[in-house]
Amino acid sequence: MLVDSHCHLDRLDFTRFANGLAGVLDAAQANGVARLLSVATDLESWPALAQMTEPYPQVALSAGVHPSEDGGRAPTVAELVALGREPRVVAIGETGLDYYYGRDSAQRQQDWFRTHVAAAREVGKPLIVHTRDARTDTLRILREEGAREIGGVLHCFTEDWDMAEQALELGFHLSFSGIVTFKNTKQIQEVARRMPAERMLVETDSPYLAPVPHRGKPNQPAWVRHVAEFVARLRGESLEQVSAVTSANYHSLFGVALEEA
Repeated sequence: MLVDSHCHLDRLDFTRFANGLAGVLDAAQANGVARLLSVATDLESWPALAQMTEPYPQVALSAGVHPSEDGGRAPTVAELVALGREPRVVAIGETGLDYYYGRDSAQRQQDWFRTHVAAAREVGKPLIVHTRDARTDTLRILREEGAREIGGVLHCFTEDWDMAEQALELGFHLSFSGIVTFKNTKQIQEVARRMPAERMLVETDSPYLAPVPHRGKPNQPAWVRHVAEFVARLRGESLEQVSAVTSANYHSLFGVALEEA
């Protein structure tokens, strides 16, 4: 059994699949993907995300505002806590810092990040953290805001072993996306090879970052299998081993009962 621990089902082009979202989930199931976490990126679209996924018990949700969503309104702790208490919500986020395009909004991003950490601590659910070109500030805020108390995941991990070690010391998991399969990502591959198995997750971040051999195409949850296969080869393990441990890690981090899948 595989888990896609980070995807954006509401951003997929359903015209590419027979039967829309049901077709996406059927394709995932055919590739052994039994559980998915559809991650929120803003507050405005959250009700629609919840409604479209409600018929599918294999899909869990998060609640949060992506750091690049600067056109939306600022999240409040109260709003995030209210959503975080919804039964299908297993995490707070996607939150974090992205200075690649948004360094001029760094202070706003940091303020929103702190809001998410506070909400996660209040509701007692883990964080889903996005970090890009913001290593120092990401780690500093996680430490300052006491994120160790609730933990979480640095999703789509693209940093080096030093960053990985610091995140692991904070009690966080690391999740690998299709980027790990790209030829020029040796530092990410080194982290995937060296890190403790009990903190590892795999994801698609679909519809983005399709793995080899589908690079450049719109991504989908079924293709998390390619990520898991590649990570297994890096680590000298079987697909079954990587599938089992990443599924168990998903359960332990997010509290999802895998036996119901």
